[in-house]
Amino acid sequence: MNQQASAFVTAADISRLAGVTRATVSNWRRRHPDFPAPAGGTDASPTYDLDAVRAWLAARGQLPEDTPADRLRTALRAHPGDGELALLLLPVVLAAARLDRREREALPELRDDALLRWVRSAVDDRAQDIPGTEDAAYAPEEAGPLRALLRCVVTDGAEAASDVLAERLLEDAGGTGTYLTPRPLADLMARLLTDSAGAFPASVLDPACGTGSLLAAAATAGAGATALHGQDVLVAQAAPAAVRLRLSAPEAAISVRTGDSLRSDAFKGLTADAVLCNPPYGVRDWGHDDLAYDQRWAYGVPPKGEPELAWVQHCLAHLTPGGRAVLLMPPAVAERTAGRRIRAQLVRDGALRAVVSLPQGAATPLHIGLHLWVLERPDPQAEAPGTVLLVDAAAEIRELDWDAVNDTVLSAWRPYLADQDGFTGAPGIAAAMPVTDLLDEAVDVTPARRIRTASRQALRPALLARQASELYDQLRKGATDLVGLSTDGDWPPADDRPRDWRTATVADLLRGGALSLLHTAPPGRRTRNGQPQPRPEAEPGARPALTAADVFENRPASGTEADLPTGVALPLIQGSDVLLTEILRVGRTAVARVVEPGETGCFLGPHLLLFRPDRRRLDPWFLAGFLAAEQNVNAAATGTSLVRVDPRRLRVPLLPLAEQQRYGAAFRRLHELRTAARRADQAAEEITRLLGTGLTGGALLPDGHGSA
Repeated sequence: MNQQASAFVTAADISRLAGVTRATVSNWRRRHPDFPAPAGGTDASPTYDLDAVRAWLAARGQLPEDTPADRLRTALRAHPGDGELALLLLPVVLAAARLDRREREALPELRDDALLRWVRSAVDDRAQDIPGTEDAAYAPEEAGPLRALLRCVVTDGAEAASDVLAERLLEDAGGTGTYLTPRPLADLMARLLTDSAGAFPASVLDPACGTGSLLAAAATAGAGATALHGQDVLVAQAAPAAVRLRLSAPEAAISVRTGDSLRSDAFKGLTADAVLCNPPYGVRDWGHDDLAYDQRWAYGVPPKGEPELAWVQHCLAHLTPGGRAVLLMPPAVAERTAGRRIRAQLVRDGALRAVVSLPQGAATPLHIGLHLWVLERPDPQAEAPGTVLLVDAAAEIRELDWDAVNDTVLSAWRPYLADQDGFTGAPGIAAAMPVTDLLDEAVDVTPARRIRTASRQALRPALLARQASELYDQLRKGATDLVGLSTDGDWPPADDRPRDWRTATVADLLRGGALSLLHTAPPGRRTRNGQPQPRPEAEPGARPALTAADVFENRPASGTEADLPTGVALPLIQGSDVLLTEILRVGRTAVARVVEPGETGCFLGPHLLLFRPDRRRLDPWFLAGFLAAEQNVNAAATGTSLVRVDPRRLRVPLLPLAEQQRYGAAFRRLHELRTAARRADQAAEEITRLLGTGLTGGALLPDGHGSA
């Protein structure tokens, strides 16, 4: 069967095939009259002949090398009932993952009849573990897609193959109000389950598990959970979740079911040590009328417009006494009038332990700053806590930075968990709010509103005055350094016209041995379902990794080995290496510099290009200055929405080494000037924020006011 002849692809498929965004595909359709005409589908969702699309992309140089994952997508598209086939192929991924590499590599080469015999025998005990595949059967015409799947498993790994199948399943699934949980957020939610001694709960439930990202985070956090339970209303999400969990946590006891958790609880009677949940948002038809007398509503019957409070109580009902739940919630749940009675009871009984406000962009919907609710099922034998921790993680984070978010949240939660009575908080960021203060008429638990009041009471005038003095010292030093570097210097003009010199591309220099180019691939290919391949936690004392953000901000290495791919050799940074950021951010130019002394020995993080020059032929700072030249970078940029630098197309002047060194000294001076200006600016920002907080909070007095 010619799989590509009858294959049709959507705009989403074309974007994946070409490695561009959906918006780019839309632009191609509008601007290029020779773009292939729709061959099927509807006006709102047209489909295109794959051969025609591939020919058009190839003619424009936009067709990347065909990968096993692409060929699997094509095989699925060409097969009738491809959504159902994607579901039936999931058990095959697990069956192939159990084999050693030699056995896996032999499977795609089997004849059709032998391949089908292996599949039918191998998946018998696997299909029972995956929702929707209990009666899996494989016909002779499915030998082609099976072979494409197995080649993808052999080349890209079982996780990547299951991601391709999940993509296809989710295309046909409708999940209004259901959003995927990004991996950094899932990791943070899992860390909040760790107790004050660092122990992680053994059993974890997610009643709206989606494709399993939260349970996967629970399986890999710390020692990891040993029993994972998940339920989702969509088979298209529950089935990939079961596969993903068995691949990432093969030793854990895993149970994934389908069905509506509120209306048809598949784990009725189960009490887990912990619950993680990203419940569907704004679903009005959640079963309010049918569940009016449900025993789970221990804190009050949720109003019809408060489905999230139904999920809160469902999660609490599945916890052992003292067990903890972390839920991702819309911010309106913290303040809506209809839910104030339930919020009051949660606060009064000690079930609500913390509310954390996240920066915008942490998860979909990206324009809303979502909240994390940390809940505990009250222990009848224990005294109810007298405070609730409120953390405004968005207070000082202007751009989403997961390192900063994790530090802000965990540096408040862990001390609070260890000593709730002695917790002092952080002015404007975190506060332990007395229960009596929260139980007013509104019972509003929005962190930003409550912390502003609490932080004023927690301000310590003497400490603020001392901090202000220290920051002034930093500002004066930064300003002195900046003035010292701000002299005009000797910058003589060239002749009447700019200099014109011969140049060589980086590709030419690589061939000639003048430099070498190193790069670290991202730790996992992020697919449409938003899930990268699982990666391990960094071990204490592990070698740090320099990230692209570190180079942009000119800060010390902040990454860890957990941010890097596994199973491959990782480049180590050496002295005189030149670093260039690979991705161009909106409104910013590329950044290139020579590594600092303290960075030698670090791992090279993803999205950084490392140029290692032969010092006998190339000066490092000369190389850095010309590589980052705006006109040079623009000429070597590729892509539309996501713009990358193609390093081999960058050009470098061919100059004698002595002249290179003169240019290199100038570029180094410019780098030092930029660094000093940034430090002075940062010190000015910190001191104005601190003084503003002290003045408006009544802890500091204006200059000349005296002490009265």
